Amino acid sequence: MPYLFPLLAPVPLLLAAALAFLRPGRRPRLVPVLAEGAALAALIVALAALGLLLHRGPGTSPLLALAGIGISSRLDVVSAAMLLLVSFVGWIVVRYARGYLDGESRQGAFAGWLCTAIGAVLMLVQAGNLVQLAGAWIATSLCLHRLLLFYPERAAARRAARKKALFSGLGSAALVLAMLLLGIGYGTTDIATINAEVRAGEMGRLAFAAAALLAVAALLKSAQFPTHGWLTEVMEAPTPVSALLHAGVINAGGFLLIRFADLMVAAPGVLAVLAMLGGFTALFGALVMLTQPAVKTSLAWSTVAQMGFMLLQCGLALFPLALLHILAHSLYKAHAFLASGGAVEQVAAIRRPGPIAVPDGAAVARAFLVALALYAAIGTGFGLTFGLGQKSPQAFALGAILIFGVAYLLAQGFADAAPRLLTRRTALYSTAAAIGYFSLQSIAEWATAGTLPATPAPGRLEWALMALAVLSFGLVAIAQALFPLWTAHPAAAGLRVHLSNGLYVNAAVDRLLGGWRVRRTRQ
Repeated sequence: MPYLFPLLAPVPLLLAAALAFLRPGRRPRLVPVLAEGAALAALIVALAALGLLLHRGPGTSPLLALAGIGISSRLDVVSAAMLLLVSFVGWIVVRYARGYLDGESRQGAFAGWLCTAIGAVLMLVQAGNLVQLAGAWIATSLCLHRLLLFYPERAAARRAARKKALFSGLGSAALVLAMLLLGIGYGTTDIATINAEVRAGEMGRLAFAAAALLAVAALLKSAQFPTHGWLTEVMEAPTPVSALLHAGVINAGGFLLIRFADLMVAAPGVLAVLAMLGGFTALFGALVMLTQPAVKTSLAWSTVAQMGFMLLQCGLALFPLALLHILAHSLYKAHAFLASGGAVEQVAAIRRPGPIAVPDGAAVARAFLVALALYAAIGTGFGLTFGLGQKSPQAFALGAILIFGVAYLLAQGFADAAPRLLTRRTALYSTAAAIGYFSLQSIAEWATAGTLPATPAPGRLEWALMALAVLSFGLVAIAQALFPLWTAHPAAAGLRVHLSNGLYVNAAVDRLLGGWRVRRTRQ
């Protein structure tokens, strides 16, 4: 019975939403205050749930059901972390929206849909059974759709919302079908029981098909290439919606894979597809992000890249690191969106004292050599030997990709025109980044031991994927560091234009979907 307690988290939010829908207009009495108080109450429940987990250990509550369909709470490291994350970000967003939407004609309705969306996500991340997970997944999409259409008179908002609804609908259909296959294949809707049976070796054809459908649902939810366009077009919605979407709802795909990690590990072919699509999306999104002039659009492309990298981690069976990625990215992205206005003002006020230090080929080469040496030295201190020691080869490959980012940072400090202070700072920040990576990786693996499966030994396919990922990210990092040297070349200018338009992939998808809608209407 104690494990029923986390189910209280969404209750105050849903009550506040009910009051908000009764007062949907401008400056509704008590609604903003009660919405913020409800979000804070959800955070307190999440903190108490963490205390319950530490005191009693993981467990699943009884099913509160009617005709076998109901709700239950699964409390473990994954759900406790997600409950804390969602409730904290939700509280911050609701608090921010209280001032941001003040005076809007539909302020009450916005507060209602915002609270309902946060409550649905809280039900999703603690779901103990398949029916609740699928229901909360669909409810989250419906609430987000209403928030994206807060300004229905804006054509761009309607277009983005329609596209998002299409891909979300396809993802929801894949998820529901996967839930049906799992329920039929294992004779239960309890998620913990299904994972335990998979870990014990019970893996049939229905389970493999379910794993493939879960991957499809995750890919569509996380805006992976080529279905990423809607995520970069939802900037017409209010900033609190962008923060909630990019720091919360978009992570549902990764959470789904982590929650069914045992099932996904038993389907290595599915993981390989996730790794390939996620890795490509990460590279594609990062390159396009660098060419965007608008802050919020650049942040949206950053989310596309980050979600791709998270799915790459899942594809490499590094589920503890994927969970860590969700936590870190959500906190960073929520702050980035909510502080975007102030950041623009600060950048506009900066006066550059002189020319920017641009690293040449020699500086980039030195930076990569120093970064690799730093990685080897710190990694050895954390137990990573050249024989890979206690760390999996997948974690070693992921660390190598990270170190390319450190090398790019070092290259700025190693440029000939760079002041010594910049060189010292970049060296210090690079060392801190490498230490932070290994420290957080070790903590995540320790905290999730027994909850998430260990990373299996790689086969030939996994080795090939890791080599391809390291090579691809390395080449892109080198090109990114050297790109300022090529800016005067006409080809570089043309490439920048094409990248700023996302290589026109989204336009092609729009044309395809537009033609499909026309044909459907004629029929």
